[in-house]
Order: sequence, then structure tokens, then C-alpha cells
Amino acid sequence: MEKEPACIPDKQLSRTPWNKGKLIGAKPPLKPSHVWSIRTKLQIECKTRDLALFNFAIDSKLRGCDVVAVHVDDVAPSGYSMDRATIRQKKTGRPVRFELTDQTRMAIDDYLRKTGRQPGQFLFAGRKDDGKRGLTTRQYARLVQEWVASIGLDPAKFGTHSLRRTKAVLIYRRTGNLRAVQLLLGHSKIESTVRYLGIEVDDAIEIAEKIDI
Repeated sequence: MEKEPACIPDKQLSRTPWNKGKLIGAKPPLKPSHVWSIRTKLQIECKTRDLALFNFAIDSKLRGCDVVAVHVDDVAPSGYSMDRATIRQKKTGRPVRFELTDQTRMAIDDYLRKTGRQPGQFLFAGRKDDGKRGLTTRQYARLVQEWVASIGLDPAKFGTHSLRRTKAVLIYRRTGNLRAVQLLLGHSKIESTVRYLGIEVDDAIEIAEKIDI
């Protein structure tokens, strides 16, 4: 006697895919013109925290979870921001060192002066700032979408990883030094850096063409 085929519930058949209507895949980096446009807009609107956060995210090249976890002590233990800092990454547990440019340090110092944030507190205040809780990753992601939308970009195409990629991609394109970018991103394997930057054969050939012997 033949077995009847198992029935599949209607709900299972009609289940909507989680990624329906969503753009998936790697988020592209911002172009230098995008960075300057966002930075200028934040300055004009006197958004001190957002300007410091945006500049810090670009310079640090950290993942979103690490950006929001930074404390005042990590970058400004004496009340003024340092030109270099070291953060231990949540994902890998490995320390990563990064630079803070003059404009980033100025933005952070201005933000600290206006807010009075002290060592022991999260560097970036969230919506419910009681001195113990900082910005959440969701709030940070929402801010990034607001920033890109404010200069006419599609917020669905960009995310927090766009900021992490921005300077890393620029450094690679200008120098071709993959090892340096690997260290700056805190990757343990160079293959991870290749995938993260989306390096293709054409990119490698373009770099090679700039070298004349």
C-alpha cells in the first residue's frame, strides 16, 4: 500500500522570505565627496555629537558594535583626544589600533566640552542618556541612514559597514598595501580583507599598471 504524500501546511507555503524587498550583500563605502557633504551638513546644523561620531567612525574603521562601545577613557583619558587609540574588538577579541585625524580630535574635544562627559562613561550618548548607557547599535544604524539620506543617497544601500569600509578602501586604492589594510581592519586572515574590500582581478591589474619599471 502506497503512502500518501505528507501535507504541507498553507502557512508554510505562503511564508514570506526574510529578505523580500530588501537589498542584501555588502554595503558600499562612501565616496570622499559623500564624506565631505555629510561632514559639512552636520557642521552647519551644529550636530556636535553626530559630527564627532561620524568622523570617529570613518577614522577608526571599527564595526558598529565597537563604535558604540567606546568609552571616553579609550580616546580621551586626560580630557583631550589622543592621536592614536587601541580598542579590543568584540567579534574577535583582538586589539586594533587606529589613528584620529586633527579634524576628528577637534570634533571629539568640542563634543566632550559641550556635554561634559567624563572617563568611565560611554563616549557617545544615546537617546536615553543617564551616564551609564550609551548609543545602541540600532540607534547608530538609524543615524547613518539619516546622514546618507540627507545628501540625497538611498539609505537602503548604505549602512554602518559603509563607514567602516570607506577609509580602508581609499587606503588600498591609493597604496595597494593589502597587509596595512588588514592590520587597520583588525582581520586575522588576509583572505578576509580581500573579501571585505571586494578586490577583483581588475583592481589588482589597475594597481600594477601604476608601477612602471
